[in-house]
Amino acid sequence: MDLEIYVAKNSGLNRTGVLARVTVAALTAALVGTSTVAMAAEPGPALASKDSGNASAFAASALSAYNNLYGVNSAGTIWGYTPVNGGIQRLANNSGTGWTSYKHFTQPDLNGDRRSDGIYAIRSDGRLNYGDWGGPIRDLGGGWNTYNKVFSAGNTGGGVSDDLLARDGSGVLWHYLGYGNGALTQRVRIGSGWNQYSQIAGKGDVTGDGKADIVASDRSGVLWLYKGTGSRTAPFSGRVRVGTGWNTYNLLASSGDLTGDGRADLVGRNAAGELYLYKGRGSSTDPYAGRVKIGTSGWNGFRYLF
Repeated sequence: MDLEIYVAKNSGLNRTGVLARVTVAALTAALVGTSTVAMAAEPGPALASKDSGNASAFAASALSAYNNLYGVNSAGTIWGYTPVNGGIQRLANNSGTGWTSYKHFTQPDLNGDRRSDGIYAIRSDGRLNYGDWGGPIRDLGGGWNTYNKVFSAGNTGGGVSDDLLARDGSGVLWHYLGYGNGALTQRVRIGSGWNQYSQIAGKGDVTGDGKADIVASDRSGVLWLYKGTGSRTAPFSGRVRVGTGWNTYNLLASSGDLTGDGRADLVGRNAAGELYLYKGRGSSTDPYAGRVKIGTSGWNGFRYLF
């Protein structure tokens, strides 16, 4: 039985480049037997209106999204950090409150403008929630506690909206295509053996080919690159070894392009609470430039970065 998710009708929603290749019969079959829930507002957590930070200083990239980097602290407050002069600076006001019982935060772009439109997060009872910046929090379905990693690497399925990746407890990786209203299709199994990785991250194009990529660090600290293909059933090609020593970090995260050059960047946090930026280079064999420290201490105060 697949996880309970909110499945959108295809009328009025945009999956250009994906739904055009799916027959009506296949869509009908995908909807059969899937429980749906109303997208109702829930009390408790709240999101502030989108603060673009320093976005005006960056041209909209044709390759990777420009987003602020966000952190969630133990009090359930979301703080945003915007790029400034090669580093990052905290926004004056928080970006959300009341998120203490949530995990696996990620920010999707739903309309293809290279900016996040809200966040997905999973509640402690396994409910997947979505909220637009400044809008209500909506319930998209239950059963998501079966996953130990959920994030959006961008548009990984060839459409307009960003999609979701989810790894279950047995190491199977699943792909959910996203719609322009935050709803998701049913999941597609895209790989196994992913429990060998302690960290998986990505948000946009690292290699310069216009496809969203991800990186994964195994328990010996080797970093592997998975190039995006744009396929809904096989969104990544075979892995390429691109680095060692990455087990120095207890968290890897990406919010997209933090430097304004059109390449997705990566941040790593170490045990001392220091934050390092790895600038994307547009290479499939050597994807990141040398690290730059952008946070001297205190970053272990965040239980999640996205």
